[in-house]
Amino acid sequence: MRILIINTDYPVFLRQLYGGNPDLDRAAYARQMQVRNASFFGVFDAYSHGFAAGGHDASEVHANNGPMQRAWAEEHQLRPPSSSRLRGRIRFHARRVANRLLPRPFDTRNVLRSPFPIEPWQLVDVLDAQVRHIRPDVILNQSVSEVGSDVLAPMRGQARLVVGQIASPLPDNDDYRAYDLMVSSLPNFVSHFRALGKRAELNRLGFDARVLDALGQVPRDVEVSFVGSLSPAHPGRARLVEFLAGRTELDIWGNGLEQFPLSSPIHRRYHGEAWGLDMFRALARSKITLNCHIGIAGDFANNMRLYEATGVGSLLITDRKANIAEIFEPGEEIVTYDSFEECLALIEQYRKDEPARARIAAAGQRRTLATHRYRDRTAELAALFGACLDAGRA
Repeated sequence: MRILIINTDYPVFLRQLYGGNPDLDRAAYARQMQVRNASFFGVFDAYSHGFAAGGHDASEVHANNGPMQRAWAEEHQLRPPSSSRLRGRIRFHARRVANRLLPRPFDTRNVLRSPFPIEPWQLVDVLDAQVRHIRPDVILNQSVSEVGSDVLAPMRGQARLVVGQIASPLPDNDDYRAYDLMVSSLPNFVSHFRALGKRAELNRLGFDARVLDALGQVPRDVEVSFVGSLSPAHPGRARLVEFLAGRTELDIWGNGLEQFPLSSPIHRRYHGEAWGLDMFRALARSKITLNCHIGIAGDFANNMRLYEATGVGSLLITDRKANIAEIFEPGEEIVTYDSFEECLALIEQYRKDEPARARIAAAGQRRTLATHRYRDRTAELAALFGACLDAGRA
């Protein structure tokens, strides 16, 4: 199969990426993609790499990366649309996309909150041209909230199967008409899409062992860490981290610090944001690291931290969920808690019991490297895609 994966990146990451790599915005498309993937941010090229390992032709595009999309357009002699075409096309597509990708008012100077402008036509026309150029059997949209059905629906005729993948807050006002299949690592999302009449299947997240090669030897010199977002979208997590920061030696990396008053103990334990390989390094330095799911997960474990933390060999202490035993064995491969107080007690227990901590962390890493690799996930996805395509031919 030929698979095209659509991604978008956090503006703060893009600002850091291009700010730390002078002249990257003027580099060739392939060079920009190489540097972006070498950052190991998000799922980097783990999906395309996994699909390729399974014998498929997979490529990725980053729809909101202005410099990269501009480079692709220039290298493929794609010119801005005429004024008349722009008026019609942007009125129908880009202004609706603006609700997701752009701040209001429609100001291209602020698209990425960076020095790199995105022209409105790049948001739609370049992506459309990439789809036509690649001619995929399958479009896998991993940015459902940013690249919506209003953008994808006109491209349906260019692919045999359009798939959406999401486990983050659902977009407002999308009817998902562009999609033949929805996949999610959250069982409650699978149920939601099926209730809407869409075909939907479970596909969990994973880990790519290339991260370990990129990290090399990392001293495990952090007793307990939290690495992740403390934004208002994660109120329970923020309360937990603040509770623990005042009671144990918790080192904190992430975003969302601005919501806490200066009197909060979080400020004393905070080390800044950590993206991509820096995030993995913070986890790898940690003897123990914490996880707390976002509210939309409900009673289900699913997030990337489960696999990132265990993958680098840290002891994961995570909130107890109904399906956690399907993923890891509690007490043997990870440790789970129900309350703030229990979480604190478990931290102190495993800080003192070094042999038990090391044993469980090693078992968790073995489990992840054996059964939770991205190449396992992409093999599952490829089987799903094949079944959908076969059903379409029947």
